[in-house]
Amino acid sequence: MEYYVDLNSDIGESFGSYKIGLDEEIIKYVTSINLACGYHAGDPLIMDKTCELAQQKGVRIGAHPGYPDLMGFGRRKMDVSPEEARGYFLYQVGALEAFAKAHGTTLQHVKLHGAFYNTACNDEKLANAILDAVEEYNKDLILMVLSGSYIAKEGKKRGLRVAQEVFADRGYNEDGTLVNRKLPGAFVKDPKEALPRVIKMIKEGKVTTADGKEIDIAADSICVHGDNPEALEFVRILKEGLIEEGIKVTSLDEFLGK
Repeated sequence: MEYYVDLNSDIGESFGSYKIGLDEEIIKYVTSINLACGYHAGDPLIMDKTCELAQQKGVRIGAHPGYPDLMGFGRRKMDVSPEEARGYFLYQVGALEAFAKAHGTTLQHVKLHGAFYNTACNDEKLANAILDAVEEYNKDLILMVLSGSYIAKEGKKRGLRVAQEVFADRGYNEDGTLVNRKLPGAFVKDPKEALPRVIKMIKEGKVTTADGKEIDIAADSICVHGDNPEALEFVRILKEGLIEEGIKVTSLDEFLGK
């Protein structure tokens, strides 16, 4: 049996003179990027430069729309109506598409950011507003969402292209959600621990939770972070280990049917 997986990372999250992340380094290891669209981070010049960099490296581009919350980096929960969610989505995705087009490419996918991502996973009204927006904007656009979430299941029911995302460096709760960043077990920092976990997710469709229980999970794309030099080594070891295991690491467009 052949196994495929995408490696994605959130980049382009600097703003003006403020630099965040090691974009030029992390892009060497991933197959897809999630590019900030100016609401939680990023700005027009960074969006433009990052689209150019991705095109040069042969890495597929995804929009990473967040809440309009620069000071909170999009991680603070906001009381957002379905109408607002749809508008935020379309505004940001449309802006990034212009830069992608200017560099001779298109968007492969969209992945919500931070609190927007977490809330839309299982808030049915918000999730349906996002799914409506995808259908209105471009039905071929891949929607990258938390594996096993309401939005993943509903998106598939609608016939949309859904990529179920897992996290190499995060702990899981029994319901398939991620362990709160403030709690013990939220992070997996050792690549020697993360690699077999990820392989098991891909090949067996299982993951062990922070409480030691085994749950079902689907892994189309693995989110990796490259915010510091140690994390870059983590990503390198992970990618090399997946390839050694016979898993093809490639962009979503290569194996998710249209």
